[in-house]
Amino acid sequence: MINRLAQTLQRVGINGFLLGLFAAIGLAAIFPEVGSAESGIPWKPMINLGIAFVFFFYGVKLNPVQLRAGLSNWRLHLLIQLSTFLIFPVIVLLLMQVMPWIDPDFRLGISYLSALPSTVSASVVMVSIAGGNLPGAIFNASISSLLGVILTPAWMGFLDGGAAGEIDFWSTLGELTLKVILPVTLGILAHGWLFPKLKTILPKLKYVDQTVIMMIVFTSFAESFSQRIFSAYSISTLLTVSVTVLGIFILIWLILELISRSLGFSIEDRITTLFCGSKKSLVHAVVIGKVIFPDAAVLGLVLLPVMLYHIQQLILGSIIAGYFGRRNV
Repeated sequence: MINRLAQTLQRVGINGFLLGLFAAIGLAAIFPEVGSAESGIPWKPMINLGIAFVFFFYGVKLNPVQLRAGLSNWRLHLLIQLSTFLIFPVIVLLLMQVMPWIDPDFRLGISYLSALPSTVSASVVMVSIAGGNLPGAIFNASISSLLGVILTPAWMGFLDGGAAGEIDFWSTLGELTLKVILPVTLGILAHGWLFPKLKTILPKLKYVDQTVIMMIVFTSFAESFSQRIFSAYSISTLLTVSVTVLGIFILIWLILELISRSLGFSIEDRITTLFCGSKKSLVHAVVIGKVIFPDAAVLGLVLLPVMLYHIQQLILGSIIAGYFGRRNV
């Protein structure tokens, strides 16, 4: 009975990691003093070390040969990257002008969501389930993650930097270089030597990734709860934000479907475009957000729309991937 329930939840995108995020937020609400800056626990150095560790091994898993080989399908790659870093942010920027129902405090989080890179693991897994262009998905998800380190802070400086203080792009880029770009680069350089030795255990490192993300979520929301940031918002306000980001997801999906059809993409390339071009990375959201928004309370507020989008993209994405997969059998 329990196994059947777990399998059903897994099929709709509700896995242990997602439940862990809910648990992290719940614990932050119950014990905010433990995760706050005044707790005495060295959260910041532990998280910084964890971030470097995560991205070093992300680099180790990247195969430079596969990345170079993926360059040939340039129309697919161009559309996905334009969707991630241009179409999505521009649409949200325009929608912000006609969405008076969104509380001003959550506009920054929705703007931040729009500027994020695509998620790697979820995009690749769902493209695989749906029967799409898997090499194209791996290439685009990987490139998107690397580009996001530069383009996400740049977009935030343009979109809504003033909401959390002026964003210093070069300072942010310098810090992200040390925490993300340098570890990834070292990991890529070490791929040929280290990957064969660690190939069997690399999949298990996802639990380290997830632990680091849950630590950041816990401390960010703990700080928000300790400062009573969320007490000013009603349930209806949070539901409004949730429905809004769901509407954005559906709108982006429809736009990508229309564009990919008009370009005459194959069904495999259309599937890859839809999943890679509409996904947003929670991992990068918390890592880059930790640098852009150094105030943990503000970060908790910013991450709320991102987490709502993350939950919905997992659930809806899993359902749609299953539909494509069954149709292609």
